[in-house]
Amino acid sequence: MLMPNRTKYRKVRKGRIKGPATNGNVISFGQYALQSLDGERITSRQIEAARQAMTRYIKRGGKVWIRIFPQTAVTRKPQDVKMGGGKGSPEYFVAKVRPGTIMFEMQGVTEAVAREAMRLAAHKLPVKTRFLVKEEV
Repeated sequence: MLMPNRTKYRKVRKGRIKGPATNGNVISFGQYALQSLDGERITSRQIEAARQAMTRYIKRGGKVWIRIFPQTAVTRKPQDVKMGGGKGSPEYFVAKVRPGTIMFEMQGVTEAVAREAMRLAAHKLPVKTRFLVKEEV
């Protein structure tokens, strides 16, 4: 699973995911891409599940790029703990995805195979997605 080697601050505040993506919103590496249409937190487990679904379908043909990285720690307090007592310890990491962010890219397979692989991956993610094809200039 993806997670940062180390973080500058162990515990971060929730924050808000608002506005469209200004970075990471164009296809940079591959020919086909999966773009987010919602703003949401995507866990490292969901990213890994989507990656596995894609690579299994394309049968190790082609190349897959993961354009999002889970670098925000999410904390949780233990069960049956009373109010107060400070913030809980980090449990897992999430990637904050804004609308328009390119999440995955793919190259080296046909469009039909890429479309189906991205469809399978999209079912593992908590956001609405769109399949994109890079226009050759």
